Amino acid sequence: MIASTQVEIIKKEYALLAAMQCDICGNKEATIVASIEGAALNVCSGCGKFGKFLRTISAAQKAPKPAIKAPTIPEKEVMDMLIEDYAACIRQAREKLGLKQEDFAKKINEKVSLIHHIETGRHEPSIELARKLERFLRIKLVVEHEEVHDKAKKEAKGESFTLGDFIKIKKG
Repeated sequence: MIASTQVEIIKKEYALLAAMQCDICGNKEATIVASIEGAALNVCSGCGKFGKFLRTISAAQKAPKPAIKAPTIPEKEVMDMLIEDYAACIRQAREKLGLKQEDFAKKINEKVSLIHHIETGRHEPSIELARKLERFLRIKLVVEHEEVHDKAKKEAKGESFTLGDFIKIKKG
Protein backbone atom coordinates (compact mmCIF):
# COMPACT_ATOMS: atom_id res chain seq x y z
CA MET A 1 0.00 0.00 0.00
CA ILE A 2 1.34 3.45 -0.88
CA ALA A 3 1.46 5.99 1.95
CA SER A 4 -0.40 9.25 1.42
CA THR A 5 2.89 11.22 1.49
CA GLN A 6 4.23 9.07 -1.34
CA VAL A 7 1.07 9.75 -3.32
CA GLU A 8 1.53 13.50 -2.85
CA ILE A 9 5.16 13.26 -3.98
CA ILE A 10 4.12 11.28 -7.06
CA LYS A 11 1.42 13.84 -7.90
CA LYS A 12 3.91 16.71 -7.60
CA GLU A 13 6.44 14.84 -9.74
CA TYR A 14 3.79 14.15 -12.38
CA ALA A 15 2.86 17.84 -12.41
CA LEU A 16 6.53 18.74 -12.90
CA LEU A 17 6.92 16.25 -15.76
CA ALA A 18 3.74 17.50 -17.37
CA ALA A 19 5.02 21.09 -17.17
CA MET A 20 8.23 20.17 -19.00
CA GLN A 21 6.63 17.92 -21.62
CA CYS A 22 4.82 19.17 -24.73
CA ASP A 23 1.11 18.54 -24.21
CA ILE A 24 0.56 17.83 -27.91
CA CYS A 25 3.50 15.78 -29.22
CA GLY A 26 5.17 14.64 -25.98
CA ASN A 27 8.50 16.31 -26.71
CA LYS A 28 10.51 16.82 -23.50
CA GLU A 29 11.34 20.42 -24.43
CA ALA A 30 8.11 22.33 -23.89
CA THR A 31 9.35 25.93 -24.02
CA ILE A 32 6.23 28.03 -24.48
CA VAL A 33 2.66 28.30 -23.27
CA ALA A 34 0.17 28.72 -26.13
CA SER A 35 -3.59 29.05 -26.32
CA ILE A 36 -4.81 26.24 -28.56
CA GLU A 37 -8.56 25.82 -29.05
CA GLY A 38 -9.14 27.93 -25.93
CA ALA A 39 -6.86 25.91 -23.62
CA ALA A 40 -3.49 27.08 -22.29
CA LEU A 41 -1.04 24.28 -23.10
CA ASN A 42 2.68 23.77 -22.53
CA VAL A 43 4.03 23.11 -26.01
CA CYS A 44 7.28 22.89 -27.93
CA SER A 45 8.13 25.46 -30.57
CA GLY A 46 6.93 23.12 -33.33
CA CYS A 47 3.47 22.70 -31.82
CA GLY A 48 3.25 26.36 -30.79
CA LYS A 49 2.31 27.28 -34.36
CA PHE A 50 -1.09 25.62 -33.86
CA GLY A 51 -2.21 28.29 -31.38
CA LYS A 52 -1.65 31.77 -30.05
CA PHE A 53 1.59 32.48 -28.15
CA LEU A 54 0.96 33.40 -24.49
CA ARG A 55 4.37 33.28 -22.75
CA THR A 56 7.62 31.38 -22.48
CA ILE A 57 8.30 28.88 -19.73
CA SER A 58 10.99 30.15 -17.37
CA ALA A 59 14.15 28.18 -16.62
CA ALA A 60 13.05 27.75 -12.99
CA GLN A 61 9.94 25.92 -14.17
CA LYS A 62 12.00 23.72 -16.51
CA ALA A 63 14.74 22.83 -14.02
CA PRO A 64 14.80 19.06 -13.71
CA LYS A 65 14.32 17.59 -10.28
CA PRO A 66 15.28 14.07 -9.30
CA ALA A 67 12.52 11.73 -10.33
CA ILE A 68 10.88 9.53 -7.75
CA LYS A 69 9.65 6.31 -9.26
CA ALA A 70 6.32 5.05 -8.05
CA PRO A 71 6.45 1.49 -6.85
CA THR A 72 4.93 -0.92 -9.34
CA ILE A 73 1.68 -2.24 -7.96
CA PRO A 74 0.33 -5.30 -9.71
CA GLU A 75 -3.35 -4.99 -10.57
CA LYS A 76 -5.55 -7.95 -9.77
CA GLU A 77 -8.36 -8.70 -12.14
CA VAL A 78 -10.97 -11.21 -11.06
CA MET A 79 -13.45 -12.38 -13.66
CA ASP A 80 -16.06 -15.09 -13.94
CA MET A 81 -15.48 -17.66 -16.68
CA LEU A 82 -17.32 -20.72 -17.92
CA ILE A 83 -15.72 -24.11 -17.46
CA GLU A 84 -14.25 -25.69 -20.61
CA ASP A 85 -16.75 -28.56 -20.99
CA TYR A 86 -19.90 -26.62 -20.08
CA ALA A 87 -21.92 -28.17 -22.94
CA ALA A 88 -21.38 -31.76 -21.81
CA CYS A 89 -21.98 -30.88 -18.14
CA ILE A 90 -25.30 -29.22 -18.94
CA ARG A 91 -26.47 -32.09 -21.14
CA GLN A 92 -25.46 -34.77 -18.60
CA ALA A 93 -27.12 -32.92 -15.69
CA ARG A 94 -30.34 -32.44 -17.71
CA GLU A 95 -30.39 -36.11 -18.69
CA LYS A 96 -29.73 -37.14 -15.07
CA LEU A 97 -32.91 -35.25 -14.10
CA GLY A 98 -34.75 -37.15 -16.83
CA LEU A 99 -35.76 -34.03 -18.77
CA LYS A 100 -36.02 -33.58 -22.52
CA GLN A 101 -34.66 -30.35 -24.00
CA GLU A 102 -38.23 -29.07 -24.51
CA ASP A 103 -39.22 -29.69 -20.87
CA PHE A 104 -35.97 -28.25 -19.57
CA ALA A 105 -36.38 -25.11 -21.69
CA LYS A 106 -39.92 -24.57 -20.35
CA LYS A 107 -38.82 -24.98 -16.74
CA ILE A 108 -36.04 -22.37 -17.03
CA ASN A 109 -38.08 -20.11 -19.34
CA GLU A 110 -35.69 -20.26 -22.31
CA LYS A 111 -36.08 -21.29 -25.95
CA VAL A 112 -35.50 -24.90 -26.96
CA SER A 113 -33.19 -23.80 -29.77
CA LEU A 114 -30.99 -21.94 -27.25
CA ILE A 115 -30.71 -25.03 -25.05
CA HIS A 116 -29.86 -27.14 -28.11
CA HIS A 117 -27.14 -24.69 -29.23
CA ILE A 118 -25.66 -24.51 -25.74
CA GLU A 119 -25.59 -28.30 -25.34
CA THR A 120 -23.91 -28.76 -28.72
CA GLY A 121 -21.32 -26.08 -27.91
CA ARG A 122 -22.42 -23.75 -30.72
CA HIS A 123 -23.45 -21.05 -28.26
CA GLU A 124 -21.67 -20.01 -25.08
CA PRO A 125 -24.18 -18.89 -22.47
CA SER A 126 -23.79 -15.54 -20.74
CA ILE A 127 -22.61 -15.60 -17.14
CA GLU A 128 -26.15 -14.68 -16.06
CA LEU A 129 -27.66 -17.60 -17.97
CA ALA A 130 -24.90 -19.94 -16.73
CA ARG A 131 -25.76 -18.98 -13.13
CA LYS A 132 -29.44 -19.71 -13.87
CA LEU A 133 -28.47 -23.13 -15.25
CA GLU A 134 -26.25 -23.76 -12.21
CA ARG A 135 -29.13 -23.10 -9.80
CA PHE A 136 -31.57 -25.33 -11.66
CA LEU A 137 -29.23 -28.22 -12.47
CA ARG A 138 -27.18 -27.94 -9.23
CA ILE A 139 -23.87 -28.04 -11.09
CA LYS A 140 -20.84 -25.74 -11.22
CA LEU A 141 -20.43 -23.91 -14.56
CA VAL A 142 -18.87 -20.58 -13.56
CA VAL A 143 -15.44 -20.32 -11.94
CA GLU A 144 -13.57 -17.24 -10.77
CA HIS A 145 -10.37 -16.58 -12.69
CA GLU A 146 -7.81 -14.19 -11.24
CA GLU A 147 -5.13 -12.50 -13.32
CA VAL A 148 -2.38 -10.23 -12.04
CA HIS A 149 -1.18 -7.49 -14.38
CA ASP A 150 1.57 -4.92 -13.96
CA LYS A 151 0.37 -1.44 -14.71
CA ALA A 152 0.98 -0.55 -18.35
CA LYS A 153 3.79 1.90 -18.91
CA LYS A 154 4.17 4.16 -21.90
CA GLU A 155 7.73 3.81 -23.07
CA ALA A 156 7.79 5.96 -26.20
CA LYS A 157 8.16 9.71 -25.69
CA GLY A 158 7.31 10.30 -22.07
CA GLU A 159 5.68 8.99 -18.96
CA SER A 160 2.17 10.20 -19.76
CA PHE A 161 -0.21 10.49 -22.66
CA THR A 162 -0.38 13.72 -24.63
CA LEU A 163 -3.09 15.21 -26.80
CA GLY A 164 -1.07 14.18 -29.83
CA ASP A 165 -1.56 10.53 -28.86
CA PHE A 166 -5.29 10.92 -29.41
CA ILE A 167 -5.60 13.30 -32.38
CA LYS A 168 -4.30 13.57 -35.90
CA ILE A 169 -2.76 16.89 -36.88
CA LYS A 170 -3.59 18.01 -40.41
CA LYS A 171 -0.53 19.21 -42.29
CA GLY A 172 -0.66 21.74 -45.07
